[in-house]
Amino acid sequence: MDLSGKVAVVTGAGRGLGRAYAEALAAAGAAVVVNDVDAAAAESAVAAIAGAGGRAVAAPGAVGGSEVAGRLVDTAVAEFGRLDVMVTNAGVLRDRVLWKMSDDDFDTVIDVHLRGTFTCARAAAVRMREQGEGGRIILISSPAGQRGNFGQTNYAAAKAGIVAMARTWAMELAKAGITVNAVVPVAATEMTKTIPAFAPVLEEAERGGGPLPDWLRKDEGMGTVEDVAGLIVYLASDAAAEVTGQAIGIGGDKLALWSHPAEKTIAYADGGWSAEAIAASWHDGVGAEPETYGIPAPKAPVS
Repeated sequence: MDLSGKVAVVTGAGRGLGRAYAEALAAAGAAVVVNDVDAAAAESAVAAIAGAGGRAVAAPGAVGGSEVAGRLVDTAVAEFGRLDVMVTNAGVLRDRVLWKMSDDDFDTVIDVHLRGTFTCARAAAVRMREQGEGGRIILISSPAGQRGNFGQTNYAAAKAGIVAMARTWAMELAKAGITVNAVVPVAATEMTKTIPAFAPVLEEAERGGGPLPDWLRKDEGMGTVEDVAGLIVYLASDAAAEVTGQAIGIGGDKLALWSHPAEKTIAYADGGWSAEAIAASWHDGVGAEPETYGIPAPKAPVS
């Protein structure tokens, strides 16, 4: 996939998934603005890209507010002349069960993930519309946002909101030729090691020093950060010009399209539904097959 001549911004790109995205975009020919709250990590990623023959510049800062978002776009234009791709990857975790989650735990995660996605996407959209040549906005969501996850009220809410924003912005930016998609990655990172469903399996693989087991890569769709990067490059390319408003999952050997919420079962009652009527019909009617929730724990094959 050739991204020569394109310019991308990747937030939270100092390590983990963000760094893999930045390196893959650069390897495909794009010039990359590497953002991270850790300036040293951002510079390290830039050095790695330059060492591989790519073009990149560091733009440290904590995403969330408009000032940093504007500075990232301004850096892309000042250093490389334009902006074609915005990847909103930056994130933090403050995991607590509901009754122990503080206001600060909640606000910090929402500010970085949800508000940071909003401000960076908005700044990118303004610039791309001014250029008049379309563009790509790639938002990073999570399975937690699709299914919920124990101890992650703040994170799940933010990631669900990100998918909703992708659908909304896909409509709003269509006439400008700007696509907007949400990526739902699953990869072994320091962040995913904190998720109870995956932590024991990842720790065991790390102790053994070998690759992730085949069942994990296929059945659970869990792999390395590099396994996810191909989707980012594809969505940034001209080949994905007609792909927008989608939530796309990727991890290990698995690529998936997440369904959008839809009415599953429907019932009607003349004159409307009273509480008593709902109670009488729920278990044999609309609620006969309730939806699941939460991220299922990985199931290793029984040998």
